[in-house]
Amino acid sequence: MNPSPVRRVAAMHDLSCFGRCALTVVIPALSALGVQVLPLPTALLSTHTGGFEGYSFEDLTPSLCKIADHWESLGIRPDAVYTGFLSGAPQCDFIEDFLRRFASDDTLTLIDPVLGDDGVLYSACTPALVERMRTLCTHADIIVPNLTEACLLCDTPYPDTAKMSPAALSAYISDLLDRLTALGPRRVVITGIVTDRESGVSTAGLDRTETSLDRSPFFVNLRRVGGSYPGTGDLFACVLLGKLLTGTQFPAAVAAASAFVRDVIDYSAKFDTPHRDGVLLEPCLRRLAEM
Repeated sequence: MNPSPVRRVAAMHDLSCFGRCALTVVIPALSALGVQVLPLPTALLSTHTGGFEGYSFEDLTPSLCKIADHWESLGIRPDAVYTGFLSGAPQCDFIEDFLRRFASDDTLTLIDPVLGDDGVLYSACTPALVERMRTLCTHADIIVPNLTEACLLCDTPYPDTAKMSPAALSAYISDLLDRLTALGPRRVVITGIVTDRESGVSTAGLDRTETSLDRSPFFVNLRRVGGSYPGTGDLFACVLLGKLLTGTQFPAAVAAASAFVRDVIDYSAKFDTPHRDGVLLEPCLRRLAEM
């Protein structure tokens, strides 16, 4: 019997019933890339938390445990594990147990340490979760924090990168990448690095795996377009993962994910899409499938 050509990702993220982010972004994007998503919802929300008030929030930790037990009885084994928004520090315990039960040496583990943005901790996140997330990152092959989350993980002040000279910024980000790999992951990406208040934004990566031909930091520099939308970090992470699972090399996968997110933001801005709706992903899925 031939093995299935479709790779499987166990995706641990929240399910927000309105507003494109988390699982409502992850499932269609990875599917467009030819990857099957096995969703493990960490929380159920009526809307995401960016720009809405009075939303409902239900912690799904008990359900996660039941799902994992059933999967184990069925012999289900994912090719990758991807974690995003967690409802609290106790879910880190679940993830560590899940990795012990379901991951092998060949399982790719990508952790998106969803903690904050623009230098501020998200309202649903606590200092205890930040501390626990540092430990969780030791189990990751890849982590993809934004600049705020990278600073939180390294316990360093959030900088105004737009005021730095190119040389100072490169040195600062390179040091931050080194400190993040010291937590355990061999591949690190930092997103959302503002290089110019008007038009510049960068993504930085570092590959310290044994097979990497170049272990120095690399940067993907793009022009800022449109506005700011929730869920774009989730979109970046899942496109990066999908490209890696379908054979793209790490630097090229980072560049592809960065460019796709930029293009979707640009497309969404043309229609004056409200911030809290998230990006107009649906019309762009065909383009993603053809990447």
